[in-house]
Amino acid sequence: MARPQMLKLAEVLTEIGMSRAAFYRMRARNQGPRLIKLPNGQLRVRRADLDAWLSGCEEAAA
Repeated sequence: MARPQMLKLAEVLTEIGMSRAAFYRMRARNQGPRLIKLPNGQLRVRRADLDAWLSGCEEAAA
């Protein structure tokens, strides 16, 4: 069984075209994709979670 693709935060920010500061402000308002904190402190986002969040943004904008 294939493991889900995990994206680094920098990859997510590049894909959505957002600065790190803006991303954290959005997260402070309980918005944004689900983050996973690894034992070494790095953050990851599952590809499926990012895609679902983006779909929700498209629906909200329609």
